[in-house]
Amino acid sequence: MNLDELVIYVWEGQADIAERVERCMLNLGVDVIRADGLTLPADPSELGNAIAVVSVTVLEGARFTRQGVEGTFGMPVLWVSASQREASPGSYAMEYSHVLPFDFTGAELRAMLIRILRRMQSNQRQVQRSDDIIAVADCMQRLLNDVDTFADCEHSVLIVGETGVGKERIAERLHERNSHYGQGPFIVVNCGAIPDGLFESLFFGHAKGSFTGAVTAHKGFLEQANGGTLFLDEIADLPLYQQVKLLRVLEERTVTRLGSASPVRLDFRLVAATNKPLRELVHEGKFRADLFFRLAVIELQIPSLEERGEPDKLAIFHSILRKVVGEDMMAELGDPPFFILDAVAQMYFPGNVRELRNLAERIGVAARQTRDWAADGATERILKHAQSLSASTFPPETGGETLLANRSNWDMDERNRIIAALSANDWKRQNTAQHLGISRKVLWEKMRKYQISDGEPEVPMPG
Repeated sequence: MNLDELVIYVWEGQADIAERVERCMLNLGVDVIRADGLTLPADPSELGNAIAVVSVTVLEGARFTRQGVEGTFGMPVLWVSASQREASPGSYAMEYSHVLPFDFTGAELRAMLIRILRRMQSNQRQVQRSDDIIAVADCMQRLLNDVDTFADCEHSVLIVGETGVGKERIAERLHERNSHYGQGPFIVVNCGAIPDGLFESLFFGHAKGSFTGAVTAHKGFLEQANGGTLFLDEIADLPLYQQVKLLRVLEERTVTRLGSASPVRLDFRLVAATNKPLRELVHEGKFRADLFFRLAVIELQIPSLEERGEPDKLAIFHSILRKVVGEDMMAELGDPPFFILDAVAQMYFPGNVRELRNLAERIGVAARQTRDWAADGATERILKHAQSLSASTFPPETGGETLLANRSNWDMDERNRIIAALSANDWKRQNTAQHLGISRKVLWEKMRKYQISDGEPEVPMPG
């Protein structure tokens, strides 16, 4: 979706913003419609790709709220307010996802609209599914292609990825799509939960009477996986002395139960996973190099949720919501409002899909039980709590997206004088500079400082 496919409905109330919006969107092919007193069609599909720009002054009559504009017409809302959100965030409800100051510039308006369009595009995009794995992002589609390429072979696979990205599900896919081993069992072992002293018994098994309490014979994990796939999760947590024992079994392809003298032939596919840098651990002497090379014949890297981007976040969020809420209730509630989707899209999830699933389930349960997306304020509380966790764990090098200019060193009177001079001189830089008695270079620097682009309107100053 491009800007030239957009329709902007402006409710300006007493704010006098419609003409400024029109001038800021000049030459971009955007239809700007003054909506004060306008009766909109009952069917949201007739509105096209629409965004509402609403001055908070229209709320004085309590005619428009998030539920009134966004909820009823399926249209995201860009609010225009005298106070900036950053200056007083506590005064804004979650419904005010996008807020522009009253003295917004054309650059700020366009940047905010592009961000909203991106959210709408993610919401409307057709989700590519592969079984129950959602893959909208190119990096995720490439991963699934690699998984399918290497699924039907006998070689070992090492899956690397952050916590919560779905390493076990990728291992299951490798198992399911293997024509030979896919017919056998899929045995999952958490290597970080193996008690000291029980490694041999759990992995190799034991014969009846091999030790006190061994009243029956027991197949170990290795023998249980015969004919199928053995998935060793958190392989980096396996102590070095246990790595040696595991490696020998993998090399010889036989295992002997404790208390038995009869070796058992093994035939399974090995898949291991870790969220730690195994190569670094090998260099530090904390993981055996020979075991690493045995495991990493094929290496698959699962992208984090942040790397997958907003489209995957929203697609996964929608999918989990539908499962929790149910199709009938989803039909009754309609799509979740944009303020929820916008909050989810902007959040950082250090726990990846597992953390996003938790958030979607909490919102879904609240909406299902109250039959309302707002859930009597519960949704707002859930989102604010999740945002506080996101803010405390967001990687400092990536930061958030800044769309509003820093006005601390702006002189709005000077900005308006420059715009008036540019307009009087038909936006010709050289003539305007002469008119103002400054050089063209100084004019250009001031235009950049004040975010003045061609056709930029003056901002009415308070009387």
